[in-house]
Parts: sequence; structure tokens; C-alpha cells
Amino acid sequence: MILVLAGTKDGRQLAANLAQAGHQVVVSVVSKHGRDLAAQNNLVVNTDKLDANAMVQFIQFNHIKLVIDGSHPYAVNVSQNAIKACQITNTKYLRYERPALDLPYYDKLHIVTSYHQAARQAANLGQVIFLTTGSRMLGIFTAEPKLKNHRLIARVLPDPQVITQCVELGFGLNDIIALQGPFSHQLNYAMFKDFGAEVLIMKNSGQIGGSDTKLSAAMELNLSIIVIDRPKINYDKVVFNYDQILEYVQEVFK
Repeated sequence: MILVLAGTKDGRQLAANLAQAGHQVVVSVVSKHGRDLAAQNNLVVNTDKLDANAMVQFIQFNHIKLVIDGSHPYAVNVSQNAIKACQITNTKYLRYERPALDLPYYDKLHIVTSYHQAARQAANLGQVIFLTTGSRMLGIFTAEPKLKNHRLIARVLPDPQVITQCVELGFGLNDIIALQGPFSHQLNYAMFKDFGAEVLIMKNSGQIGGSDTKLSAAMELNLSIIVIDRPKINYDKVVFNYDQILEYVQEVFK
């Protein structure tokens, strides 16, 4: 049995590909949205939250032989828990990493290493901040004193719980965009322009995550751009596409 931690669209797709190739696969997701998307591919889905201890129990109970970590590049805790659980249970661990985007030269592009740093720096670059960093860290921006008099726009998933969270954090309904990405260059351009964005804050989620079209639209509008760099984790084995995954899986199950 293979456990796939599928926190991304490509993570769910690689799980579906493995299942279609005849492997026994269970997919772990953390949201109803992720569960619904995984169920569309007729995958066995786990929606219980798995910290390190819970993952150890899950691995042992389900006789997992291989964990493929397809979590989001910024989901540090998920990867760290998976690595620890695999070490405890002596289970094979493979990290699938969606390729990062090569960032272009642009004199208004700023690379930071944390959400806190992004919030502080954004305050000096413009009054209208367009956030495309997901919902989990929005509180960092609303709590930053330097952004108290700035307008924050949050683009998030169209999930009722996420929208409720935004409202509780103080976002006005006119400052919440609830849509499922990724988005085209044209749609990003229209959103940034219509909301009067002056600063874009984003993560390097790669082309699959739509980072390329965010950048191109923001650059065309001459916006300041803050990119939160990917966290650094030391993985023993990292692959970047399905063919590499399949090769490793065949080696494990030969």
C-alpha cells in the first residue's frame, strides 16, 4: 500500500496515475475541497489530520510500505511529520516536489524568507496589498502594525470556512476574492487592476500553481512584487515528475 500526501492538484493526479497503474493507493488530504477533488478520481481518501504520531499509527494499521509526500512546497509541518513517521516505522519516504519557477529580473521584485518579513516589507511599497498566499497565514498580515492603515485584498479558495475566517480576521466582503485557481495572465491582470493593487504578495508555487501568470500580470502593471521563498528542508530523495515516481515505486515493489 502507498500513502500519498496529496496537498496539491498534481499530488492528487500522481496518486490517480499510480492507482491506474495497478498500485494500491490511499490519499491523505486535509480539506473537504481536497477530498471532493480526490474522490473524482475514485481514490481511497483519508481526511483525518495526521501529525507525526497519527501518521505512525496510520502507516502501521494500513501496512503502508511507501509514503509519497506530494504536499504543498510550503507545507513544512506536513513534510516534517511524514519524515519523522517514516523514520520511526522504517517506511520508505519519497518527496515529490513541483518545480519552482525561475524568477525573472525585475527591479520591483523582492524575495523574502517569511510571511512576517513579507508583511513588514509590503507596508513600505504601497497602500493596497493583494495577497495570493492562501488562507492559513492571513492573520500575520492583519496583525502587522505597519499594515494597520493599508487595504488588504485576500484571494482564497471558495470554501465557506475560509471565507468565514477572512471575515473574522477583519477582511471586508469587498476585499475577499473566493475563486479556485490557477488563473490566466488576463484574469490576474484584470483582478490586480480592478482592485487597484500596488503590491502583490505570492509564493513560488511553480508554473503548476500559477506563479508565472501572477508575475507576468503584476510586471505588466508595474506592481511591486514580494515572493516568499520556499522553506528549506533536507530530503533524502526528491523527484520532480511522475516518471521518476513510477521508477522509484517499481524499485520498491519489485
